[in-house]
Amino acid sequence: MTAVAGRRMAETVARRGGITVLPQDVPADVVADVVADVKSKDPVIETPVVVAPHDTVHSAMTLVGKRAHGAAVVVDGGRPVGVVTEADCADVDRFAQVLGVMTPDPLVLDAALLEGPGGLEAAFDRLHAARLKIAPVTRDGQLVGVLTRKGALRSSVYEPALDARGRLRVAAAVGINGDVAAKAKDLLAAGVDVLVVDTAHGHQTKMLQALDAVRSVGPDVPVVAGNVVTADGVRDLVAAGADIVKVGVGPGAMCTTRMMTAVGRPQFSAVLECATAARELGKHVWADGGVRHPRDVALALAAGASQVMIGSWFAGTYESPGDLHDDGTGRLYKESFGMASARAVAARTAGSGSAFDRARKGLYEEGISSGRMFLDPLRPGVEDLLDEITSGLRSSCTYAGAASLEQFAERALVGIQSAAGYEEGRPLHVSW
Repeated sequence: MTAVAGRRMAETVARRGGITVLPQDVPADVVADVVADVKSKDPVIETPVVVAPHDTVHSAMTLVGKRAHGAAVVVDGGRPVGVVTEADCADVDRFAQVLGVMTPDPLVLDAALLEGPGGLEAAFDRLHAARLKIAPVTRDGQLVGVLTRKGALRSSVYEPALDARGRLRVAAAVGINGDVAAKAKDLLAAGVDVLVVDTAHGHQTKMLQALDAVRSVGPDVPVVAGNVVTADGVRDLVAAGADIVKVGVGPGAMCTTRMMTAVGRPQFSAVLECATAARELGKHVWADGGVRHPRDVALALAAGASQVMIGSWFAGTYESPGDLHDDGTGRLYKESFGMASARAVAARTAGSGSAFDRARKGLYEEGISSGRMFLDPLRPGVEDLLDEITSGLRSSCTYAGAASLEQFAERALVGIQSAAGYEEGRPLHVSW
């Protein structure tokens, strides 16, 4: 989803063990630039927001929201000379210089400290002792990134998703129309680690032809294809060359497919059937869509999915590509939209065909063109949501007596819950 997957999301998610799929709508040269950028990032040290001493407070504040760590490093000649946060800029003239509001001479961590044994704990202890949440990281005196207390903790828990050369992993999608082989070749040349052959209706002849085209240029690359919701769909896509099959038609928050077409299937039932079929073939499925709470991740994995894809939920984070908006009451949000919506179709067809043809395509849409995804004040970053998901999933495994996700899928007891039973399990944020 273009409202979710960009370079900041790809970098951050890979650092915490996941992988981001860059959308098929992104031009090949842009994908190449994003992939190169992500793979240049450090698996531990986070990318800084950088400003100069004489930049305005307004300039600093427009950049701080790009990263969840909530601070900008003030750099002079490549060396950190201060740190400025949102709190520093509160009630300050927007055209004041950063030099006048920053915290000067900040605590600086040497990158060599993090690379040694016990480095993360030592860095955390230094930040904790100084009562700081963030510190610039330098190598030979030059700024290379930042480290936060939470970042140090997370790097001790999560294992980054790295390729054979120790670089962060990233995936990219290709559609089933046009010259699929050429598009796949461009993506592989850009250095993507996984190809995702992506269309809403994956169980069709053009998908099988697209898989054949992808395999003709990338016989060894892991290939994901979908979406389907039946065992037959899984078998046909695997036979055509898919290593992994995406499961889900209509459960997404921005998707109107079921209301528009009456096509689809409840996600848990679809994953349960498709995962069983994939397992018989020695392959896997990814559950794609319908994730709104940690419980939905646990349900998908219990049904047999090897991975779970998340879209709109992650749109409401600092790391998603969209701009931050204020709803007028102080609540921050970002816009999300479906990939078959009029908005996405317009972006996808821009510059192709006549204005008349583009306008005609815009008459037909499935999906919401503008949905507000509010940032959770307690969990505004994608890493915060990953922590929440991981916490819920670990507890789910504990309840099931499972020491691994494989055991979790084996031991999960599938039953039927009524609407009243579901409502009973929801927490109350205010007294009754």
